[in-house]
Amino acid sequence: MSLRPILTLPDPRLKLVSAPIAKITDETRALAADMFETMYEAPGIGLAAIQIGEPVRLMVLDVARKEEERRPMVLVNPEIVWSSPERSVYEEGCLSIPEFFEEVERPAMVTVRFLDAQGAECEMTADGVLATCLQHEIDHLDGILFIDHISKLKRDRILRKFKKDAKRKAEEDAEGSRTVVA
Repeated sequence: MSLRPILTLPDPRLKLVSAPIAKITDETRALAADMFETMYEAPGIGLAAIQIGEPVRLMVLDVARKEEERRPMVLVNPEIVWSSPERSVYEEGCLSIPEFFEEVERPAMVTVRFLDAQGAECEMTADGVLATCLQHEIDHLDGILFIDHISKLKRDRILRKFKKDAKRKAEEDAEGSRTVVA
């Protein structure tokens, strides 16, 4: 297992649609293990493979509270097969958009079909924070960020900030790599 760097805005890879996994292999399980280590270290409750630069339909999550025993879940090729007409609002954040939180309205309940780490077909119906987390991470696999669910004004403000920060960092990196010959 190893920590992986998490992509952040404005990295264009975050908008990629991830490819289905044809066969679950030891490499798939090793990637999931790296994702758990990265997610827990961040700390977060969910991580899609694309967030560490792997454009495959794999996500991990664990919505257990800090004082509870961990309940890690691996979902391969997850798809939402049912959404409730009832809606709920949760304040969401994202490891790829650090330090920003916004209220997002989503279906209150969803049913998700997926393969587990051993390749068994599974289906679960979830509500509450688990339903929100499932929808958030599946969105990542489809190239959708939680800020795509908020107003254009707020989204544009967040994007401008991250682009400005990325430009400033690139300039600082370029300054640091210049060699002065005397």
